[in-house]
This record gives sequence, C-alpha cells and structure tokens, in this order.
Amino acid sequence: MNPLNFSDNIIHLRHKKKITQEQLADFVGVTKASVSKWETKQSLPDILLLPKLATYFDVTVDELLGYEPQLSKEQIQKIYRDLAAAFAELPFEEAMEKSRDYVKKYYSCYSFLFQVCSLWLNHFRLAEGRGRQAEILTAISDLCRHIITDCNDMGLCEDTVILKASVDLQLGKAEEVIETLEEILNPYRLSTQSDGVLIRAYMLQGKQGEADRFTQMSMFLHLMNLAASATQYIIIHSDDLSICEDTIWRIENIIKTYHLEHLHPNVVAGFCYQAAIVYSMHNEKKKALNMLKRYTDAVDYLLTGENLTLHGDDYFNQISGWYEQLDIGSDAPSDKRVIREGAIQVLNHPAFALFEENDEYQNLKHILKRKHKV
Repeated sequence: MNPLNFSDNIIHLRHKKKITQEQLADFVGVTKASVSKWETKQSLPDILLLPKLATYFDVTVDELLGYEPQLSKEQIQKIYRDLAAAFAELPFEEAMEKSRDYVKKYYSCYSFLFQVCSLWLNHFRLAEGRGRQAEILTAISDLCRHIITDCNDMGLCEDTVILKASVDLQLGKAEEVIETLEEILNPYRLSTQSDGVLIRAYMLQGKQGEADRFTQMSMFLHLMNLAASATQYIIIHSDDLSICEDTIWRIENIIKTYHLEHLHPNVVAGFCYQAAIVYSMHNEKKKALNMLKRYTDAVDYLLTGENLTLHGDDYFNQISGWYEQLDIGSDAPSDKRVIREGAIQVLNHPAFALFEENDEYQNLKHILKRKHKV
C-alpha cells in the first residue's frame, strides 16, 4: 500500500477480497457512488467510517490510510541524505523547515528523530546569530527529551541521553550534564568492562565470526575514544607544554600505527587542530604550522572522492559492514560543502593570529577553498 493513498488502498483491499463497489457500499451503509468517489480521489469517507472499513478488511486504520509512522533503515538513510544536502544547498531556515515537516510526520519514529537531532547538531552553526543557534540547540534538547520519555528502546534512549548532554553542554548547562553523565560513565561500573565477557561468550558458542566482528568494533571504537579523550586532555593541560607534547607524541604513534588518518580523518583532524592551538599558545610556530598542515590533509582526505563514506581497511575489515548497519549507513553526517566551510572557518581561530602574515598558513586556507570549491 502506498503511504497516505487511501483511494489506491481501498481498490487494492476490495480486489483482494474480491468484492464489488456495491457490496462494500452495502456493508458500510453508503451509496455505490460514494465508494466510487473514494476510489477516484474525489472524496474521503467520514472519519467515523474508518474503524468499520478497517474491521471489514481486517487491517488497522493506519494500514487502511497507508500511514506508516515507522520508517525503515533505508528510508531513514535516504531522508537523512536529502536533508543533509538541503542544509548545504538551501538557506538554513528553509532546510530547517523541511526537516521540521519530517519530524511532525514521523513524530513516533524515534530512531528517525534521533538522526534528526544529530543532523541539527551537525548544522546548527549555519544559523544566523548566536541567539538563533541557541534556539536550535534548545529544539534538539526538547526533541531528545521526547525520545527519552516516550521511546521503549533502552539502547536508543541511552544514546539519546548522551546526545542531549552534548547539546546541553553547548547551552551552558554544565551542572545538569554532570548529574546526567557522572553515574552513566562511571569507569568502575561493570558495563564499561563488559566487552571481553561478550567476546568470550561468542567464542564458547563457536560463533567465531560474531566474536571477530565485535572485537574489531570494540578495538576501533576504543581507538577513536582514546584519540578524542587525548584531544580533551591537551585542552585540560594546555598551559603545560611538556604534558601536551608527551600526549601528542603518544597519539601520533597510534594514528600512524593504525592509519587513523584514513580510517577516521575527522577524529584525527580534531586532534591535530587542538594540538596546533596549543603549540600556537606557546609560540611554537613551526610545530603549530605542521599540525595545521596535518589538519588540512585530514580534511582534504575526508572530502576527496569517495572518502566521505565511512569505511574500514585491510586490518579493520569488518568495520564497513558495521557502518552499513547504522541508521544513516556509511555516509558521513554532513554534506561536503558544510564540512569544507566549517574547516575554513576553524582556521580563523584567534590562536592563529600570529600566522596572518605567514605565507604557508595562508596557503593552507587557499588549499581548502580552491581544491574543494563547489
């Protein structure tokens, strides 16, 4: 049945039941002409007749109307790609309105709403002015609260709690974030140490493939989390160059060993960017420029050809399949144009003011503008 296509659905159901328009009209208590008008899209039945029609055809009212409040993973992926493209191509408010229409239409499809929250979070900085950006963040937080309150999927609710905390932090609600996450992310909880238990259980059951896939995903995610946490660590210790350099050296070796600049260039870009800020703060110009070049290279790789698609490699050869199982598939969360513009903007950080007259620094900006011009 086609979504919200009552006329075609009635025709389909009537033919399936092998009855005439007149027989259906007699059962419902209307004229044959009324049924004919329903099927030719000239009119719709009275709302009170819908339960009677649904009962007669042994379907739900939603099925009768063709309304599908739940989207398939493939549908979510397509809508997400369309909306991400809209934020790249249309005025921000027009893209927001388009996405809001989908939210209203699928307000009980919580996996889709979660992706909309992620979409808005990835693009809210395109809104004009900090006040409007704060409004978008508040809207994300409210939508997250709707998911957490009404969704019965515990895993999705837990993910939404984390997403909401990220949004609330940007809204300056640090105390609320601490209260929410302090217990969930307690490193002493057994849930943070459960990966090995599941892997061993798979192996005891002879499920070598499942054990292999889960182990790869666990290793990969721990590597990503390590790089992300190290980025925060050098922010915390930005005044102490020795700690920062020790951290940078360690993470650089991990990036090189596991080829993270190709597996997840976004995480590497974030790390190199923060390292460049720290080096600039300590007037280590050569090291800062080197990190900015590494940042530009990561963004360049991310935006080149098919690399915008999340993928694995010869070592992490199960990761691509894992990405495909995500609701938005292996596509990156933002359109290339949005990523490119964001990359250019971050190079204007005040910490890099000392490079304004530096030709190498200006060239890095030109590379992003020229090589990825849309």
